[in-house]
Amino acid sequence: MSTTFIILSIVFAVACLALISAILLQKKRDAGGVGSIAGMGNVAETYWDKNKGRSMEGSLEKWTKIGAVVLAALALVLCLV
Repeated sequence: MSTTFIILSIVFAVACLALISAILLQKKRDAGGVGSIAGMGNVAETYWDKNKGRSMEGSLEKWTKIGAVVLAALALVLCLV
């Protein structure tokens, strides 16, 4: 095995753990249930819903998306190396 492959494998493992932790730290969404059956899904937008991008939850969502892209790119690079 080459040194590049070992280094990329370590970076891949760290990215996997970071993505797992970012997903597990996110708030659980309760989209199902009676509200969605009755058509009441996301009717009321609160102040917190509108400014979610500035909160910790919005930040975790952003880092989850970035982590998924990095993980996919690293997986592709590891396959090619």
